[in-house]
Amino acid sequence: MEIGLYGLGRMGGNMVTRLARGGHRVIAGNRSPEPVQEAVGHGAVGASSVEEMVRALKPPRVLWSMVPAGDPTDHTLDEFMRYASPGDVLVDGGNSYFRDSMKRGERSAAKGFRFLDVGVSGGIWGLENGYCMMVGGPADAVRVAKPLLDTLAPPNGWAHFGKSGAGHFVKMVHNGIEYGMMQAYGEGFELLHASEFQLDLRMVSQVWLQGSVVRSWLLELAERAFAQDGSDLVGIKGWVEDSGEGRWTVLEAVNHGVPMTAIAHSLFARFVSRQEDSYAMKVAAALRNQFGGHAVKKGT
Repeated sequence: MEIGLYGLGRMGGNMVTRLARGGHRVIAGNRSPEPVQEAVGHGAVGASSVEEMVRALKPPRVLWSMVPAGDPTDHTLDEFMRYASPGDVLVDGGNSYFRDSMKRGERSAAKGFRFLDVGVSGGIWGLENGYCMMVGGPADAVRVAKPLLDTLAPPNGWAHFGKSGAGHFVKMVHNGIEYGMMQAYGEGFELLHASEFQLDLRMVSQVWLQGSVVRSWLLELAERAFAQDGSDLVGIKGWVEDSGEGRWTVLEAVNHGVPMTAIAHSLFARFVSRQEDSYAMKVAAALRNQFGGHAVKKGT
């Protein structure tokens, strides 16, 4: 079938390639021209603007956005609606806040369009392995997009979870869990690295991958990282960004009174990673010095 996909970053560009390989006619658009030319090389038809992309498709169209969350997504969806026809399916495959997706679903429906929020997981490996996809929105729109979802996902790798916002809500919690898992691996490997045994952490990873209860794809990626950079991870700075979904997950836990200690800790640990010198730890050191005379290390 046909699809227009706008936003050819690492995820969007690979999705275009997977769809083209699957036999779909893909009109690929992007703000800058270089990714469009790359997509053309992988079998897509290039478009220099949203208008050109929409005009190249026959209604009912599927117009898929893969741009950053927030204003860029709103702008892209507005552009879709400016040139699309009533009944077209608009898809947001970015990491949007689910409450924004609920509003976008209402706004799209009021203008005669059908809106799907699709949480996408798989990273750079999705091109070959397929993408896990979590879908929210009206069932009739899901039926239209089904051939595309079947191509993008591995077998049993996508599901429709309900009304607008449901897809991005499930993806949000998915990413919150991911934060916690990554933090647990990080803390465990730090202890192994600090031990007196001079452990080969790649070897530890390889052994744990063979039937252990902690084996996972993330552990496979850890093994690859240790293979590339050694147990000391030379050249990698311990500075970790957060995409926003970990924050949203913790906020929803507060709203619903759900205890979420591990995921909340993993989020705040990422904040700590960005501090050159923690002011809170300075205060703690000063207090220990004041009440107990404990030595402090002088800084600048």
